[in-house]
Amino acid sequence: MKIPALILAFTLWPAGIFAADVDIYTSKDLQTLGKQAPTTGAEYADHALARYGNHYLLYVRRDATGSSELHAHEADVFVVESGSGVLVTGGKLVGAHTTKPGEMRGSSIEGGTRHSVSAGDVIHIPAGTPHQLLVKTEPFTYFVVKVTDQQTGK
Repeated sequence: MKIPALILAFTLWPAGIFAADVDIYTSKDLQTLGKQAPTTGAEYADHALARYGNHYLLYVRRDATGSSELHAHEADVFVVESGSGVLVTGGKLVGAHTTKPGEMRGSSIEGGTRHSVSAGDVIHIPAGTPHQLLVKTEPFTYFVVKVTDQQTGK
């Protein structure tokens, strides 16, 4: 029995139309990236993994506390892989300066809230929120999803 082409097309259509490339970064992939980061003289290293429309992925290794920062148009989602630290959020950037449009850095945060973070934690930091990671045990490695503000498109 022959299946009419139209029925066959509708049967296969959802798989073909909605198929998308899927990227998977295994724990082994991330461990390899962490090992590739400089181990002497570098307090911070990141690897850009991919960009997808309104978001992109990074893998980060910190061997020391970083600057305070604020992203006006990007939310951060962290998945902590290793290490422990304190994430300070809110408050005010000390010594704030603009590094590029919509991005500010400072030396620390005044008046923020302190959160203990460690391997396995998932963290969401909304756009416009001052934040700083104070590293306690190193290396502090984490996977980052940066999501661009849908309303501004920046």
